[in-house]
Amino acid sequence: FAVKEGSVKDKVAEVTHINLNDGTVEGLKFKNFPGFSVQYHPEASPGPHDSAYLFDEFIDMMKEGKGIEV
Repeated sequence: FAVKEGSVKDKVAEVTHINLNDGTVEGLKFKNFPGFSVQYHPEASPGPHDSAYLFDEFIDMMKEGKGIEV
């Protein structure tokens, strides 16, 4: 399945990554809750640190949410 950029509602999420080959959405950051997604394997990035910021952001989100009851 693929997500078209125009189908993502501005109040729901921000498009953060676009596939250069077909223009489909490869990443989203949600606005109403702490969450994001990427549609690829960030651990398999071409460079040793190309996607490190994604893991850093995830760790920061976990630290901020620690102790919050769901």
